[in-house]
Amino acid sequence: MIIMMGGPGTGKGTFSRMLHELYPEYTHIETGAILRAQPDGSPIRMAIAGGNLIPDEMVCDLITQTLAQNHGNIILDGFPRTLIQAQWLVKNYADTYNIHVIYLNVSDEIMVRRIQKRKSEGSTRRDDSNMSIVNHRIETFHNTTMPAIKWLAGVGNITFSDIDSNGPENENFDHIVDALNTNK
Repeated sequence: MIIMMGGPGTGKGTFSRMLHELYPEYTHIETGAILRAQPDGSPIRMAIAGGNLIPDEMVCDLITQTLAQNHGNIILDGFPRTLIQAQWLVKNYADTYNIHVIYLNVSDEIMVRRIQKRKSEGSTRRDDSNMSIVNHRIETFHNTTMPAIKWLAGVGNITFSDIDSNGPENENFDHIVDALNTNK
């Protein structure tokens, strides 16, 4: 299981799709797309519209259902986002999968620039269109997801790669592939 982690605009989805093309034997599970596919007006969609994280229990239930439908190698994009989710994932799946966390380490400035670029290129994500929500998402990443990333970096039975992803997309992808190949 490859787990793609990073703040908003770091390329989790882009690099997950590129890895899936390179390694077609992996199923790409895009957590954000699963969450955004929930019905309008649902608690999940309302939380997303405000730039907030979904309650841990709801997300873990969705991941459990999704993983039950997808067997074999997995690229998990956008999960876990909290320390509770990270601990849950390791507790429930580290015996089933060899877990390799790829942390896309990107500065806040680059995150904002990439989100603005994505928006200018026609992104339909509502949470990209409001800068106060974008800034809230980045703040939430630092306050909520970084503790999960730091915890995962210290877990002994998984592989963790901290990838400097501030550079051009092709170089960042090469670093990801190198990290995965080094730790096979």
